[in-house]
Amino acid sequence: QVQVIESGGGWVQPGESLKLSCQVSGKLLGVTAMGWYRQAPGKEREHVASADSAGNMDYSGSVKGRFTISRDKAKRTAYLQMNSLKPEDTAVYYCFAFRGSRFWGQGTQVTVSS
Repeated sequence: QVQVIESGGGWVQPGESLKLSCQVSGKLLGVTAMGWYRQAPGKEREHVASADSAGNMDYSGSVKGRFTISRDKAKRTAYLQMNSLKPEDTAVYYCFAFRGSRFWGQGTQVTVSS
């Protein structure tokens, strides 16, 4: 059984940083991409960042320049470094791993508030 497990969420003040981690466990070989979506209260889930096996990275316009995604393929882990956080970044952040279809984590809450 495949599990995608996020960690690292929490509460921070505007301008601070957080780093999210996401690890894939179970029988899922050859993950081709990993990334993050987020969903704020009352809003649809939106893409945040993703990285494929070739090292190509994609960011939403709202986080470009502030967030950085990285992957450790050997550990089947992805990271999302979030800097200069804003209140509008408050959301549940969901990690996914892609191999033919997306496998989702349960989500981790990020709250940015003074």
